[in-house]
Amino acid sequence: MADRCGSSGIPGEGRSRQEEGPAIATHAASGVNGHGIHGTHGPQPNPQNFFPLHHHTFSGVGGQHNFRGGLRGSVLSVFSVADPGWDGRVDNRPFNHLPGNSLKDHKGGRLVVAILGLGAISGCSSAMKLTPNDADVVLSQQLLDAPNPARPGVFPVLRLYYGSETDKRRPEFRDSVSIKTESVDASKLISLGQRAKERNSYWGFKPKDFPINGRVWYPDGDGPFPLVLIVHGNHNMRDFSDPGYGYLGELLASRGFILTSVDQNFVNGGVRGENDARGWLLLKHLEAWREFDADEDNPFFGKVDMDRVALIGHSRGGEAVGHAAAFNTLKYYPDDASLEFDFNFGIRSIIAIAPVDGQYLPTGRYVPLENVNYLVFHGSHDGDVTSFHGLRMYHRVRFTDGQPHFKAAVYVYRANHGQWNTVWGNKDNGPRSGRILDLRRLLDPEDQREITKLYISAFLETTLKGRDDYLPMFRDHRVVGGWLPKTMYVTRFQASSFRPVATFEEDIDVTSGTAEGVKLQGDSLGTWREAKLMLRSRNRSSTSASQENQAVWLGWNNRVSGADTDSLGQPASYTVTLPPTLPAEWELNQNSTLDFLLAPTDAKPRPRKSARDSSAAGGDSEEDEESEAEKDEEDEDEQRIDLTIEVQDSGGEVARLPLSRYGPVRKPLQIKILRRKSQEERRFADSFDLVLQSYSILLQDFLEKNPRLVIGRLRAIRFLFDITPAGTVVVDDIGFSALSPAFTRKLGAGADSSGN
Repeated sequence: MADRCGSSGIPGEGRSRQEEGPAIATHAASGVNGHGIHGTHGPQPNPQNFFPLHHHTFSGVGGQHNFRGGLRGSVLSVFSVADPGWDGRVDNRPFNHLPGNSLKDHKGGRLVVAILGLGAISGCSSAMKLTPNDADVVLSQQLLDAPNPARPGVFPVLRLYYGSETDKRRPEFRDSVSIKTESVDASKLISLGQRAKERNSYWGFKPKDFPINGRVWYPDGDGPFPLVLIVHGNHNMRDFSDPGYGYLGELLASRGFILTSVDQNFVNGGVRGENDARGWLLLKHLEAWREFDADEDNPFFGKVDMDRVALIGHSRGGEAVGHAAAFNTLKYYPDDASLEFDFNFGIRSIIAIAPVDGQYLPTGRYVPLENVNYLVFHGSHDGDVTSFHGLRMYHRVRFTDGQPHFKAAVYVYRANHGQWNTVWGNKDNGPRSGRILDLRRLLDPEDQREITKLYISAFLETTLKGRDDYLPMFRDHRVVGGWLPKTMYVTRFQASSFRPVATFEEDIDVTSGTAEGVKLQGDSLGTWREAKLMLRSRNRSSTSASQENQAVWLGWNNRVSGADTDSLGQPASYTVTLPPTLPAEWELNQNSTLDFLLAPTDAKPRPRKSARDSSAAGGDSEEDEESEAEKDEEDEDEQRIDLTIEVQDSGGEVARLPLSRYGPVRKPLQIKILRRKSQEERRFADSFDLVLQSYSILLQDFLEKNPRLVIGRLRAIRFLFDITPAGTVVVDDIGFSALSPAFTRKLGAGADSSGN
């Protein structure tokens, strides 16, 4: 029986988003809720514009270039033979000016139009399920008084291309280059498989002659300026991806950075296991930049600060930047030591946007990463990389050189995969995405890109230029509530000074911590277990759904079962006991922070069967474990999870603070990305990704609650479940940090939230 909802295709991890054939480009438009027509055509050199238009998008209702007349209330699908000369017009008229549905042949580009009843597509969409937006409360203040980093800086922006001058498919890298580059031999790192002949014919070169092509935005000034490379991920190789980061190029160049959008379209589409080549190519671009800076006849002579370099990657490019940073310090290619490396560039920071992870496993292991600052983004409604796989790299980043570094993660509710790139848009699953994906509640694309501008600019200003006024926004995103688009965020942060007391990784003893002598104890808990954190999707069979990270599950129900339903026992708790010498050895003081990750879940243990000994650790049987089916009726207040964080010194002095003071304490954000409910349920293990939120509490705050508390004699950290009567939380990475004062400085209200 035919599927009236259209294609049964499902998202894939970093896959090519459009079907590729030798000469055919496929386009589709739903005409519903701005899903749009997705056009893919060759580059159009245009002397009036610096960068030629590579991508034509015609949105449906609510979007640009609206169709009117006879198309209203219908679904339009357009299939076109690719015509490199097509300019978006039919009979010399812009596409949006066509009367009704009068589409005609034009310049040899045969157009076949199918009008489908709206009900055939939209009728089988299930009801939208979104977590209510709490941004009006969480993002209600602008406390950071620095200039908005998403706004243009003071430098005029210049632009140029560098490339091979022989590129068959990219006229800008053939006819418009200001700097000619030499090709590189990538044949030891990439295999094109059965499609090698077809691909080599299309591009006009083989892997042993890959070009070094880039489009550059740079400041009009003397420099030297920090260098930033950004690289796209997998996409239809004919729908060129590198122009899609122009919004970042314009911004960063105006703020005193050189940004290059690297062309790697020739490794896109139908190639697997190529991410090592993507990372290596980035380093070959840095080799070219080193030559640019040293050449007296080059426009960049003396203008490039090669000791202050950042790499940004999107999708497969988001994994590749990690490979590049790892390769940068190696002497040999891990999979073939006959290929020698000699890079050692000043890569200080890497940024991953909706990255894949584990597509390339050097020597069969995940790529480790050390001593670079790391920032990762992911959208909850990503229709391609459907889970936050970048958390695995976040977890693997280690700081071992004693220098100040930090890592941060930003999970954005309702963001998708493609809208970080202006070429890709909302077509996460190819041109027919509107028939597969539920696009109705995606974040506005300009808002989604505003988030990247804000965080990327602030991150680079901090890590490449040494500014410290943006540091508080990484520790707690609420301080820039006036700058952030009004959606929900789950953020994560860890500084190189962090020292863990409990990560739940070291053994199978639930009573032992990570630091020597640390003990863990539960009291009156219904659930107490350590387990691996999982993602809701592995994306494809060759990747794992594990977050590669252990945590502890803590469930409580303070109600005592019986006729008196209001009867409550003593609040359940979970205590981390420190050895007596630790505070002095770690030099804990009022400027230290207590840090941990935490997220509530929807689960809840049953009420206690009877009064319990205060030393009891949990329920009597497995039936007391949390269960979705055993939820009691709750009022709205009980849906809000909160708890108390308590510290105690060796003299018995105690101070308590509510967790909600230090960030939103939300149950998992609900996700539905596919149009069909049955397909969603088959595809995904859960309706959410379990993404833990960072909390960072200055020990001075406890002193303000109880001045008699002695930080140097701190003995216990306690999670006291005394606010919400019942619930479950997942906790990880409990420890202390000695943060720079810039991270923790007191911020005042009244800053200009307009960003001016």
